[in-house]
Amino acid sequence: QVQLRESGGGSVQAGGSLRLSCAASETLSTYYYVGWFRPPPENKREGIEEREGIAATNVRGGGTSYDAPVMGRFTVSQDNAKRTLYPEMNSLKPEDSAMYYCAAGYPSFDNRFHPKSYTYWGQGTPVTVSS
Repeated sequence: QVQLRESGGGSVQAGGSLRLSCAASETLSTYYYVGWFRPPPENKREGIEEREGIAATNVRGGGTSYDAPVMGRFTVSQDNAKRTLYPEMNSLKPEDSAMYYCAAGYPSFDNRFHPKSYTYWGQGTPVTVSS
C-alpha cells in the first residue's frame, strides 16, 4: 500500500506563493493520476462532496489538468526519481485557504477531479492565506 505525505503548507499573505510537495513511499508508476484536493469554501459548497479536485497529474504523461479556480496560478511538476510531486501555488487568495490533500488512483479522464475516484490519500497540509 503506497503511503502519501504532503508538506510545504503554511501561512502567507494574499498574492504570495507556496510550494507544496507530495512524497510517495513507493513508485507511482502504476497509478493513472495523482490529484490534489481541498475542501471548497464553506459558503460555496454544493452537493455532498467535501473535497474538490483542483489539479490532476497524469502519471505516465506528466501533464496536469487544473480546475478553473486555480488555473493559471498553480503549476504541478514531478520528480519521478524522488517519487514526489510539487504544486507551485502563486498569486494566492484568501479563498485558497484550506487543507490540501494529494491522492493517487485510477480515475478515468472525466473523473480525474472526483475524490471518490482515488484510492490512496495523504493526511493533508494546511494553507492559510491572509488578506
